[in-house]
Amino acid sequence: MSVTAALLRDLHRCHRQLADLRERHERGPKQIRAHEANVKRLEDELAKVKAESLAARKSVDTKQLTLRSKEDKIASLNVKLSGCSTNREYQALLEQISADKVAMSVLEDEILDALGKVDDSQAHVAKAQEHLGKGKEEAVKVRASVDSQRSFIEADIARVDAELKAFEVDLPADFRDGYDRVVRSKGDDALAEVEGDCCGGCYQQLTPNMLSHLKSAVAVACKSCGRMLYFPE
Repeated sequence: MSVTAALLRDLHRCHRQLADLRERHERGPKQIRAHEANVKRLEDELAKVKAESLAARKSVDTKQLTLRSKEDKIASLNVKLSGCSTNREYQALLEQISADKVAMSVLEDEILDALGKVDDSQAHVAKAQEHLGKGKEEAVKVRASVDSQRSFIEADIARVDAELKAFEVDLPADFRDGYDRVVRSKGDDALAEVEGDCCGGCYQQLTPNMLSHLKSAVAVACKSCGRMLYFPE
């Protein structure tokens, strides 16, 4: 099987270029999906902090309603206080008023704390909205960049693929089956440059007989990894 190192070098170059171009072509949609997933995550985070903010606001409203209810109750007890007919009834009302005032004091502290949580939650909402806006902007930029590069990458893939096929036409028939088999198995890693006296793919040392065949333009496959070998330029 007589095949020149120059032809194998060209084949390997084309395979590596195609692998790189196809990886770039596949990377674009992956980048778009990643940014879309990030936008979805940021939307979920915004919905979460909005729900937390609403819950904090409802908690304050509930506590304030309870506070007003206690204020009304104390006002009613004060009215009853002036109409007491016995000392026992009077003392009982005073004790009830005192207990309600203590409860109101505790409730007022809880309301102040809850209002602080409302402010914090609103700040979290604003921050989440800002992050979402930036995430959407970045997603739009990435999609535009990928879309603008796609046609150029596809054109390069078609050009290099045609160049590869043109080189493959020159392969000897008795070499082609083995070449096709290793390409199906290893893709762009199907060929390897000889480095010193070793396979450049797996670094297995080559025998003198293999090196002699390579110098005579006889196709040689590495006995360790199966790559088609060629001498560097």
